[in-house]
Amino acid sequence: MQAPSSLPEPDAAALAHSAALAARIRAEISAAGGWIPFARYMELALYAPGLGYYAAGAAKFGAAGDFVTAPEISGLFGASLARQVAQVLEAGSPQVLEFGAGTGKLAADLLNALGEACAGYAILEPSPDLRERQAATLRRLAPAAFAKVRWLDTLPAQFSGCIIANEVADAMPVHLLHFAGEAVDERGVTLNAAGAFSYADRPAQGAVLAAAQGLPLEDRDDYLTEINLAARAWVATLAQCLTSGAALIIDYGFPAREYYHPQRHRGTLMCHYRHHALDRPFFLPGLADITAHVDFSALADAAEEAGLELLGYTSQASFLLDCGITELLADVPATESARYLPLTNQANRLLSPAEMGELFKVMLLGRGPVTGSIADPIGFSSNNRARRL
Repeated sequence: MQAPSSLPEPDAAALAHSAALAARIRAEISAAGGWIPFARYMELALYAPGLGYYAAGAAKFGAAGDFVTAPEISGLFGASLARQVAQVLEAGSPQVLEFGAGTGKLAADLLNALGEACAGYAILEPSPDLRERQAATLRRLAPAAFAKVRWLDTLPAQFSGCIIANEVADAMPVHLLHFAGEAVDERGVTLNAAGAFSYADRPAQGAVLAAAQGLPLEDRDDYLTEINLAARAWVATLAQCLTSGAALIIDYGFPAREYYHPQRHRGTLMCHYRHHALDRPFFLPGLADITAHVDFSALADAAEEAGLELLGYTSQASFLLDCGITELLADVPATESARYLPLTNQANRLLSPAEMGELFKVMLLGRGPVTGSIADPIGFSSNNRARRL
């Protein structure tokens, strides 16, 4: 599929890469009898070995990629986050485990800010390409702390310390659901007469149907939405791994009552390609990111069912302000306009409700003695919305 004229045109190699992944997905659809759940399509588009968006070598983050994350916007993000991480480490084990570290910028900022408070920093990253990029970033930005870093292929059986997941859950495959009165269909992917990907609905079954029936929907008339069973299972896996400590989850999303609001009747599924947002998940598979917002109520429920304690939930703006982002900004004299003005612009993007401040949320989940030591976590001291979930 060619890019629309308003979007950057991929080169021949990128188009061939996307075509190879599309062929791989078509073969699986055919082998499955002509239909696969959208969650499976999304999984292949993002993670098919050697071909998926996150499994191949294309640039994804920053100005040259498809989107910009908070650590890429400003070092103020990591420096502020470090204050909450330090509180967790001080109360327990001085170890950090980060899921999917992107370019490695957040890891570098955290290591520099934490100093001796962090004795070891593990990164769970399956992509060889991203591992190389993270290592290069850490050698360049945090050379003194590079010896503390190690990469993992799988989640350890046991971990004590602070787990960090920044924009991880939004990239997990979601099931698409279509409600029409009492009928609940799962929207999947098939092939049309021309061999192109197309949506097709089938009655929801099993775990998907059970989860769908539990959604707090007011409007069931032609209502399309997502449900992220993978994220719920992931949180349960974190609970099995975390023996003592806390997990910080940062992502864009809502509590259930907002996620499934009648006005959000077309869902939240979105694609990102070269800093353009698209609502076309079949566009250039393997070259575009596919995401959905996070249902934080579902994450909280899954966490508590698995034995974790919900210690905090709030907006990114409130969290960063409680962690002292304005104090960090004030460390730079306003008279040094060449340094100060860019930082104020960066802080505004992180804090403004029109940017990332309100859409992004922060959740803190704890287990063990650490929870008693951080009963009043720094980042949630002024506006803990945990009870609103």
